Amino acid sequence: MQYRTVLSSLFLAMTAALATGCGESTSSEVGPDYGNGGDTTGDFDQAALVANIVDGVITPTFEQLAQVSSTQQQQLSAMCSAESAFQQGNVDQNAYDQAVASAKQSWRDAMTQWQRVELMQIGPLLANDGALRNKIYSWPVKSSCGVDLDVVSFEKGDINGVPYDIATRTPARKGMLALEHLLFSQSLEHTCTGSVVPDGWDNRTDDSRRIARCEFAVEVATDINNNANELVSEWTASDGYAAKLKQAGTAGSEFETVHAAVNKLSDALFYIDSVTKDAKLATPLGQFANSCGTSVCVEDVESPIAMHSIENIVSNLQALKALYQGDEGIGFDDYLIDEDAQETADKITAAIDAAIADASAYQASLSQTLTDNEQQVITTHGEVKAVTDQLKSDFINTLALELPQTSAGDND
Repeated sequence: MQYRTVLSSLFLAMTAALATGCGESTSSEVGPDYGNGGDTTGDFDQAALVANIVDGVITPTFEQLAQVSSTQQQQLSAMCSAESAFQQGNVDQNAYDQAVASAKQSWRDAMTQWQRVELMQIGPLLANDGALRNKIYSWPVKSSCGVDLDVVSFEKGDINGVPYDIATRTPARKGMLALEHLLFSQSLEHTCTGSVVPDGWDNRTDDSRRIARCEFAVEVATDINNNANELVSEWTASDGYAAKLKQAGTAGSEFETVHAAVNKLSDALFYIDSVTKDAKLATPLGQFANSCGTSVCVEDVESPIAMHSIENIVSNLQALKALYQGDEGIGFDDYLIDEDAQETADKITAAIDAAIADASAYQASLSQTLTDNEQQVITTHGEVKAVTDQLKSDFINTLALELPQTSAGDND
């Protein structure tokens, strides 16, 4: 068993391994044919594979994030209006409850879409040590106290005399994690335990606290949408990363061969190994060192307040399937088949489907299941591992691909 430090250290290791400098991932293991010009020897149309994954899978996934994050902002704004109207007696309890429920559902929808994006970390999501990614979602780095402090700072409009600007705030104080705390935390008390606490918060009424949190939530949601639009722009611009991938192998391209672009796209598949399998499942199970030592630790489960952890894993797996199969177009499975590896292609598809079915069958949250039925989570980890074992062996070997550093040397 490998031992790692708590999740924050795992996150730092993950981002460092996924991105260096301008976001280029590195590798330390390769398929046995990689040294043979770094390519397979058949006549498979790798350029068509790249084009379909870029245009048919990743681009619509990023664009959908921008759309659902816009809806999230609108629903949160509507919730704030309902909160104010309810406090003034202008709407009834039912209308207020519906507005709150719609806002929470918009977060779930946005998180589900983000978890698809999470698996497709490439280009702008890796650049500058994952800066854009972290602005939207900084897990596992988070600070509910930091969010509580910023609720008051935003309301006042300044921090130590400097105008408040959410764009300059650290990732742990904003993004989807901040919204989870603001929307789903049951208590209106602040979570700060040190000497620095939200100014005047303890003396405020619950109604005043709800308004302050709601208004900051709208600001956070607006920032998320701005960053989602920035992701789409950096990806789809005429000189964006999507174009760079599709221009692989041409004069002046940063990718010397089309196969190098294929390899870059394949790197994204291994999020399912280093993050979904290891950080989201193995770490809470205690297979890696965690916040509780090496025992089962619900504190390290993703999205615990909203109880959305297993749904995140399902979304990761669904995105993996889309990326692997090219959705309805040319995918890595077609490449394997062209290399006379039909059995490998089918095994990977079957393993992904089995993992999706397993994770989709949960009747309780991941946190509750860890407490009540640890074996079910161990089984889920095993189903995901069955996928990653195939990716780290027959997949890279057949297609002469490099194994990302995040997965190299990891046999867990």
